Amino acid sequence: MSQFEDTTAQATALTNHDRKPIHIPGSIQPHGVLLALSNQLEIMQVSNNTQGYLGKEPEDLLGQPLSYLLDARQVETVKQCLVKKIGSANGFKVSIVTLTRERYFDAIAHRTEGAVILELEPTDSESEVSFLSFHSLASEAIAKMQSTSNLVEFLHLVAEEVQKIIGFDRVMVYQFDQSGAGSVVAEVKREDLSPYLGLHYPATDIPAQARELYTRCFLRFLPDLTAEPVKVVPTENPTTHQDLDLSYSVLRSFDWCCAEYHENMGVKALLVISLIQEQKLWGLISCHHQTPKYISYEVRKMCEFLGQIVSSELAHKISNSEWDYKVKLKSLQSEFLESISQADNFIDALIKPEIRLLDFVSASGAAVCLDNEITLVGTTPNLDEVRALIEWADTQVSDNLFSTDSLPKLYPEALIFKDTASGLLLLRISKVRRYYILWFRPEVLQTVHWAGNPQESIQAQADGSLTLSPRKSFEQWQETVRLTSLPWKACELDSAIALSNAIVGIVLSKADELAKINLELERSNQELASFAYAASHDLKEPLRGIYNFSTVLLEDYAQVLDDDGIECLQTVVSLSVRMETLINALLRLSQLGQAQLRLQATDLNELLNQVIDVFRASRQDSRFVDIRIPQSLPTVLCDRVLVNEVFSNLLGNAFKYNDKAEQWVEIGYLDEEAGEQGSKGEEFSPLPPAPRPSASSYAQSPTFYVRDNGIGIPQHHLETIFRLFKRLHSQEKYGGGAGAGLAIVKKIVELHNGQIWVESTVGVGSMFYFTLE
Repeated sequence: MSQFEDTTAQATALTNHDRKPIHIPGSIQPHGVLLALSNQLEIMQVSNNTQGYLGKEPEDLLGQPLSYLLDARQVETVKQCLVKKIGSANGFKVSIVTLTRERYFDAIAHRTEGAVILELEPTDSESEVSFLSFHSLASEAIAKMQSTSNLVEFLHLVAEEVQKIIGFDRVMVYQFDQSGAGSVVAEVKREDLSPYLGLHYPATDIPAQARELYTRCFLRFLPDLTAEPVKVVPTENPTTHQDLDLSYSVLRSFDWCCAEYHENMGVKALLVISLIQEQKLWGLISCHHQTPKYISYEVRKMCEFLGQIVSSELAHKISNSEWDYKVKLKSLQSEFLESISQADNFIDALIKPEIRLLDFVSASGAAVCLDNEITLVGTTPNLDEVRALIEWADTQVSDNLFSTDSLPKLYPEALIFKDTASGLLLLRISKVRRYYILWFRPEVLQTVHWAGNPQESIQAQADGSLTLSPRKSFEQWQETVRLTSLPWKACELDSAIALSNAIVGIVLSKADELAKINLELERSNQELASFAYAASHDLKEPLRGIYNFSTVLLEDYAQVLDDDGIECLQTVVSLSVRMETLINALLRLSQLGQAQLRLQATDLNELLNQVIDVFRASRQDSRFVDIRIPQSLPTVLCDRVLVNEVFSNLLGNAFKYNDKAEQWVEIGYLDEEAGEQGSKGEEFSPLPPAPRPSASSYAQSPTFYVRDNGIGIPQHHLETIFRLFKRLHSQEKYGGGAGAGLAIVKKIVELHNGQIWVESTVGVGSMFYFTLE
């Protein structure tokens, strides 16, 4: 971080005296006269120096019509200001007859909210500079400035041409940065003066209120910084009862702080021309002279005109210097966004090839965050550091686009990864989901040359308050700026916004497509379920006929069949039984697809006791079965009949696929606070339960488990065992079956908005987990 950032922060604590508005000083510079007029052009206020210029005391002028001083033609010219916008000035020549002689003045008139301001500066002649003379003075300068496309060379030519016109000792082009601080980017000076080129100045040197005035008034002229200001009398405007607004006044006096600041630099006269870029203050042409120096109003108007030409050309020069880079970004945007719109996998489209995402904003690293899934690209902080940074951004960053070139200043934890992420550009894609793209830039050490120590301008008073005082020294003072990256350019921020807009558009388009597809799928699924039910139901009757006739043949005609014929009939009977089992399973699944849940509060202890009773009654060897229930089960909201089927299937499978001499099954649930209840073996541990949204006024369903010491399931089959008709063994082993039990269990769990998964070790046992939302 730099010295000017500390100085700027301290400047916010300045006393009210230092913050006094500079556009209502109540006084003017003494090289002219000011008259404040009513809308009827009656003199309401005057500067207290009219006797010396006009031969009349202020009290002789107050209350008089303007025609008391000027002829009818001149009064009419002033009157034209009443229909012009505030700040728009009329300049013309006037002559006024005093007691001793006729005097000539440059008259400048403009309108404010409460008055018409007329300012008079004495001149030697009543003739105005002709357009041809003005053109000859300005055209050569404009031609030279337009002859180059190089920004640095252009700014140097600007300084040279302005110095030729006004003859000041030093002419500088001063550029502001985003913080309000600035630096000298071009300079032409007298040979014996110390150079200021390349020096930096803190924001407090030209405070915000001064920068705001430079944005409205394009030229400021102070011919003698040692001159005493002249008061305006009366102090308040009689009509508005407020101080006179001198924002657009050419004679407005200057603050003592400004005078002392420039006196410390050895400056006695000052001319400043504003440079406006995209309606913002880009910089200043600042002209210094070592002695008081007066410039005529016409020459100053020419300088103001040149400033407007320079501002116009500046946009062109800057756009030329940035054009190639912007074209590169636009080309990359077009290619990148097209590939994203056509991609099936969003993350793959962003990061493959990864260089595109980095080049998109000229970053060295990036992180793509989609909820809890974070993908890192290029040179970045580690995954935990990025995750913590996103947590910070969730609470501290409200904008969809955020950038900083000094992240450690805002987020101190970034100090540990400053080498990879001193600069951060963060794009929030969604406010509902945690969707972010973060780009990183490394720390770049910079040596900044200041015009004196900027800290000297902030002084602490005895009461602890801070005041702004002019620095005494402008000798070069070096500072090493740390914990900053290269700044993010406006076109890079625009590039990030374009990416965000494109992603939103693509997501909406994809959502539209998915909605249509889902509608079609829903219709197809309904038709398929209806077809499966009808087909299965209709198949059962002919299948039953095949079974019955085959049985009759075996019973009544076995004596007329040879052994091969009997074996064929037995196979037909066996296959018909097998097919009926499959049809019943298909029917059951189709019924579940169309079923409406009948949710009710269900005591799972009572339900499980019924399941176990039926299980023992249906198996002769069940008295040797060890069924363990370590803790009382909770009451949950569910479909009692369907959940009965879930426990029945899982319990049946646990004993069906068990070849141990001592078989056991454990049924329980996981306590999310205290861990799993009941005893466990050491061979494997349960998975943590998946996060679940609240679905009712009942307590959230915990994660249930059914654990056994059976044969186990190979790892590569864990994802496939829930498929319909998927068997891992032949029909002859482990009692056969249709391979539909787990598919039915999965369907029931999903109807309850739950999840089911399994952990298993071959030869040790399996543990099925499921939730019921």
